[in-house]
Amino acid sequence: METIKAIIFDMDGVLFDTETFYYNRRKTFLKEKGISIDHLPPRFFIGDNTKHIWQAILGDDYENWDVAQLQAEYAQYKAQHPLPYKDLIFPDTVRVVQALKEMGYALGLASSTSKPDILRALDEAGIRDYFSVVLSGEEFSRGKPYPDIYEAAIKKLDVSCDEAIVVEDSEKGIQAATSAHLPVWAIEDRMFGMDQSKASRLLTDLGQLLQDVTQLT
Repeated sequence: METIKAIIFDMDGVLFDTETFYYNRRKTFLKEKGISIDHLPPRFFIGDNTKHIWQAILGDDYENWDVAQLQAEYAQYKAQHPLPYKDLIFPDTVRVVQALKEMGYALGLASSTSKPDILRALDEAGIRDYFSVVLSGEEFSRGKPYPDIYEAAIKKLDVSCDEAIVVEDSEKGIQAATSAHLPVWAIEDRMFGMDQSKASRLLTDLGQLLQDVTQLT
């Protein structure tokens, strides 16, 4: 393995314990519209954003809906029901991110969440300044599982694929990173039954990430 120079994090399910909140908020909004998502397992939504998955949500009724209007209304609903990021940050997040930065690693963040929400989360946690690159899936025409966001992150961090590690949790995120030819260390899923078999390493938590990275030096 080449010397690791950069670590790229997904946000939800890695730095913040947000997945259940996201699912329940989305389900409540759609129920008010008369739309059910019971035909889709919760893990389907993890690692993506709603903008990219309306076809799967609406199914045969897709052509009967104004999807752009639905997306706009959902954006407004999210603004009215913001995530309490301070309450959802994982216990090791601040300590680990700070330690990795002090060890000299360039840190990036590549999340399917909207850019304003990403920045608010990082600000509430007090860790925004540790990240050299922050990318949102909404900046790309193709979201995870496509590799676009990770390919852009590598380019902006000015490192090769062999010089970076991606920290993910979702099936779509792991696929996106592996498709970008990046090694993936995944935070082990104990709740949603996600397939993490394509990850090159499973981690119990961010504390183990720090321990394992330290052993590389």
